[in-house]
Amino acid sequence: MDIRQLRYFIAIAEERQITAAARRLHIAQPPLSQQLRLMERELGVRLVERSGKQFELTRAGTILYKRAISIVKLMEESQIEVKDTGNGLSGQLTIGVNTLSDERLPNLLRVFRERYPRITYKIQQNESAQLCKMVKERAIELALVRFPLELGEFSIMHLRTEPFYFVTAGSGKAVHGKVTFEQLAGHPLVLPSTAGLGVYQMIVEEFSRRRLQPNVICECSDIAMLLELVSADFAATIVPETTLRVHRGYDVQAYEIEGSTLAASSVLIWLKDHELSKAAQNFIALLQSESVGGEHGDSSRK
Repeated sequence: MDIRQLRYFIAIAEERQITAAARRLHIAQPPLSQQLRLMERELGVRLVERSGKQFELTRAGTILYKRAISIVKLMEESQIEVKDTGNGLSGQLTIGVNTLSDERLPNLLRVFRERYPRITYKIQQNESAQLCKMVKERAIELALVRFPLELGEFSIMHLRTEPFYFVTAGSGKAVHGKVTFEQLAGHPLVLPSTAGLGVYQMIVEEFSRRRLQPNVICECSDIAMLLELVSADFAATIVPETTLRVHRGYDVQAYEIEGSTLAASSVLIWLKDHELSKAAQNFIALLQSESVGGEHGDSSRK
């Protein structure tokens, strides 16, 4: 049996007449009678009994009718779900976010949810290098990461470039104006990320270019904990501007760094030569329409 035959049988069971069922289905009566006989022959049982001018379902026919209703309903719901997923109206958006995050993401996701209310979400937070690995392994489709990274395997959309700030405890002695790297070298520092990777390496290399040695006493990949340490006057830190925007409410002071070439570029990435879900494509289109960060990089959707 196929789905067409099940629809035929539902009409016969509900109309209780071949003529009425054929009229409802917009087909001729003889082919419908033939389909009923074929179904009974295939199953080896009687599905209907004639009672005067109408049909009555046999016990087997009643079972088939109930199952047919469920199967046809499931098929129709599946067709709608598949079409909606293909059009990006439903499905799941899987996106990774760097541990330093981006303060615009919650609002972007709110706008996206308003446009596509049946989409569900999987949001992973991790180091940029780990997020790249997850995209390659197709655990997530999109990731918001920060340079420096080797991104040859990915399509890229540039989001923004932002400066770094020197951050100390709010209870400490205030500094007037900008601070220099020579001054920073004298402070104990707790740096984000992990030695040899990402932001941590950028900061250390900036000191090295000036022939200075930073006094790094701690590494911390949890940004909330890092700022707690700074506000407790455990150590100072150097972080991108977004960190201060996202993590508000800490008792800290932030200062511009004089002559600094430190800049954090954040980008959205996805795997090259891989067909993205319609949900992911629609999210990229939203970022483009919102003109986040002004400039955009490679936005090809492979």
